[in-house]
Amino acid sequence: MTTAESTIERELISKLEELKYEYRPDIRDRAALEQNFRQKFEALNRVRLTDTEFQRLLESITTPDVFAAANILRGYSSFERDDGTPLNYTLVNIKDWCKNTFEVVNQLRINTDNSHHRYDVILLINGVPAVQIELKTMAVSPRRAMQQIVDYKTDPGNGYGKTLLCFIQIFVVSNRTDTWYFANNNARQFSFNADERFLPIYQFASEDNKKVTHLDSFAEKFLAKCTLGQMVSRYMVLVASEQKLMMMRPYQIYAVKAIVECIHQNCGNGYVWHTTGSGKTLTSFKASTLLKDNDDIAKCLFVVDRKDLDRQTREEFNRFQEGCVEENTNTETLVRRLLSDDRADKVIVTTIQKLGLALDDTNRRQFNKTQTYKERLEPLRDERIAIIFDECHRSQFGDNHKAIKEFFPKAQLFGFTGTPIFEQNASYQQVEGEQGSYRTTDDLFQRSLHQYTITHAIEDRNVLRFHIDYYKPEGEKLPKPGEALKKEKVIETILAKHNAATASRKFNAVLATSSINDAIDYYEKFAKIQAQRQAADPEFQPLKISCVFSPPAEGNKDVQQIQEDLPQEKADNAQDPEAKKAALKAIISDYNDRYGTNHKIGEFDLYYQDVQKRIKDQQFPNADLPHKGAEKIDIVIVVDMLLTGFDSKFLNTLYVDKNLKHHGLIQAFSRTNRVLNDTKPYGNILDFRQQQAAVEEAIALFSGEKIDNPKQIWLVDPAPKVIENLQNAMQTLGAFMESQGLSNAPEDVPNLKGDAARGQFITLFKEVQRLKTQLDQYTDLSEEQAEAIGQAVPTDALQGFRSMYLETAKRLKEKQDKPGGADDPVVEQLDFEFVLFASAVIDYDYIMGLIARYTQNLPGKMKMSREQLIGLIQSDAKFIDEREDIAEYIRGLSADQPLDEKEIRAGYERFKAAKKVQALTAIAEKHRVDAAALQAFVDVVLRRRIFDGDGLSDLMAPLELGWKARTEAELALVEDLAPLLHKLAQGREISGLSAYEQ
Repeated sequence: MTTAESTIERELISKLEELKYEYRPDIRDRAALEQNFRQKFEALNRVRLTDTEFQRLLESITTPDVFAAANILRGYSSFERDDGTPLNYTLVNIKDWCKNTFEVVNQLRINTDNSHHRYDVILLINGVPAVQIELKTMAVSPRRAMQQIVDYKTDPGNGYGKTLLCFIQIFVVSNRTDTWYFANNNARQFSFNADERFLPIYQFASEDNKKVTHLDSFAEKFLAKCTLGQMVSRYMVLVASEQKLMMMRPYQIYAVKAIVECIHQNCGNGYVWHTTGSGKTLTSFKASTLLKDNDDIAKCLFVVDRKDLDRQTREEFNRFQEGCVEENTNTETLVRRLLSDDRADKVIVTTIQKLGLALDDTNRRQFNKTQTYKERLEPLRDERIAIIFDECHRSQFGDNHKAIKEFFPKAQLFGFTGTPIFEQNASYQQVEGEQGSYRTTDDLFQRSLHQYTITHAIEDRNVLRFHIDYYKPEGEKLPKPGEALKKEKVIETILAKHNAATASRKFNAVLATSSINDAIDYYEKFAKIQAQRQAADPEFQPLKISCVFSPPAEGNKDVQQIQEDLPQEKADNAQDPEAKKAALKAIISDYNDRYGTNHKIGEFDLYYQDVQKRIKDQQFPNADLPHKGAEKIDIVIVVDMLLTGFDSKFLNTLYVDKNLKHHGLIQAFSRTNRVLNDTKPYGNILDFRQQQAAVEEAIALFSGEKIDNPKQIWLVDPAPKVIENLQNAMQTLGAFMESQGLSNAPEDVPNLKGDAARGQFITLFKEVQRLKTQLDQYTDLSEEQAEAIGQAVPTDALQGFRSMYLETAKRLKEKQDKPGGADDPVVEQLDFEFVLFASAVIDYDYIMGLIARYTQNLPGKMKMSREQLIGLIQSDAKFIDEREDIAEYIRGLSADQPLDEKEIRAGYERFKAAKKVQALTAIAEKHRVDAAALQAFVDVVLRRRIFDGDGLSDLMAPLELGWKARTEAELALVEDLAPLLHKLAQGREISGLSAYEQ
């Protein structure tokens, strides 16, 4: 039996009272909330305000800008009193958040212009609403719960922008057993988009990464007064450049606490093992900023490796807090900042190479040959300094690390790594003539402070699992594991599998090669083979191939620094550098021709940055980027570059033609597993070197968990298992349809009775589509497996069900979106995930091209009938608002009148314009208003995307109705007009319209 929401609410309040919150049943409306805030404000700031002063105070602090409110909450402000004297004040005790008052209120109703929302539970810190808790009676998708809060916040006249609710920092959603939380934000950062990419939604966890999901446990661990005060004051980050609030994840908080405590206790060094993709920069930024406030520490150095990481990390830090880190252009600047007493120079980002030069006995200041940098730094020798190393396994093994430890004997060293160096993967080096000292991360940093491994991250859905396709060569003389295949065979295989691997080129890929010569060879062979394919088949769409490897340094210090972490490229460039330079020039020239750029080998870093940006910006769905879009890169050929430290949500595939092992293998694989949405179910690896043993060894080494089979967590289920799940999902759908007295066929879906039954169909078929999306990206399916998939879900049936899904979902979504929502709570909780039903291939250009081919009826070119073409369009979510229009347009075309694509587009625009005029004329006649005036009113609404109430009144004025009759007439008109406005707005919000919708 489901526990009533009111019971969950009462029990939560009791738990909070146990945690010493004061329950305030008397605060149920806006006036009581503001009166309580006034009392707390006056007590904290030791002042008595007049009524007019308090009203002016409320007006000055109340803002719809969440970011501005967050800054007010955390800082000092000034206010002019009635007598002209200034009052410097804070809203809460920001020096010691634990000393604020903590209260809980429930069923608070905020009445504003058009909004009468009631909020389940709100936590007040010093009278300021800081946390809103929404309770549910059933398992609810956290995304749907977030959507409901988004709906509250976008409601016209809502209390979030006009009352003290503007200070809400955290939202919590719970059905008692499952609890989630997320940060408040402005609309730009706090909304769903067509790609269904969301702000992070968190579950709390203990220090050993065990989930804390029950509401009672969550309250004890997260909502305890001092803990909550710390969460708001210390572990939320205000990202100035994006004007948004970020929550730190639990593992990030534990790592920061461990570093801060280690320094407070002065108990040596330590390292943090947080997997690639877990947000190490944010963790280290927060540690650095907290150390900035620690007077025991003279300096905090954040040390990175390589020039591009120096820039990237500095930009990341400054993203979190504008201007908090300055550029260190050279060693002289670094030394000057190290010696500076300016507080702005307390946290310094630098490279280990620059720090090594500063501590070099022979390196003298250029304009003062008598003193070395090291001698100038002598005053710092006995200071307590915190040094945090990013990716601490890279350049720490050797002279630089030794020099730092010797010069700063009181320094505490902290390292971050996603892939620690253990005995098994240590590279032995000669240091002080001894074999292998400073070999492992433990040797360097003494002890592990916190672990959050890839195993944890996969289970948390912070990163994706992997699908690995080990290519199986055929023939008599088979290569051994680790041996290379012929490049032509690799290229043929990639061309055959790339569309499947990348969801029809929605995503992009990296091809990792063994050497610069191999990369050049691949680049040239790809060009040759694709040209041959295109000559033989004009329909062949060649992949856009780019290539990056570092040029010969030739004394260029920037390139030398880049190559410090590119051992293979550094070695390769020592052999025949002129040939490699010539090849790279030709590659960059091709790139310039394709993308209209003007890069030169002498400014290689700009070319490299441009390639990275193109990979990251490959936003395909719902952006109307044609498949032949000039901006895209399909595959980048690399040697060492991009295989560490590079993140892109649109990179999902790694082709491997080089031998990898241990941390190098994990780093390379981890380029593919950034989370996007459900269209990217896993990272794809195609291995052409038969490295299964190396993969299994790396998984065992870096799983970080004492479990029998970490492969089950890291790797996706094999194809037979997913096919079985797909078959079961179709059977479950069939059983449901039969239970409704219907056949398991798309044409029977419209016969489902009631919203609950339609909602069940949505849930069941969405699972079918999710499994089909997953299998579509498997690159190792046998013919028998492909046949089994086709039998489980025949193509025509799948397309038909997709079309019915979209039709049903559209109908239910409209009910959800109306004020008051759906009558059935099952429908209210539905999460449609339209992104699963949007093809990367079938975009607007593709459809216009297909329609043109249909009219031209060219032999061999058009294999679709008119109805098949309509079915294809109606099964894709991108056309959910235009599906009827496009279908009607196609049905009206003559197959005997050939039209090119330009004519098809122009004809369709004329068709839509005529339909709009026809629809508006019909509405105008029905409601007795002037058609031209209605047309002008609609055009203004669509241009401004604001529903103009005064304009509506002007439109109705000629009818000369009384006040009550006019109101009824306006609502009746809007009821007919709203669906057309939503359709013409193409999914974009029209502000103020919902206030008129019944």
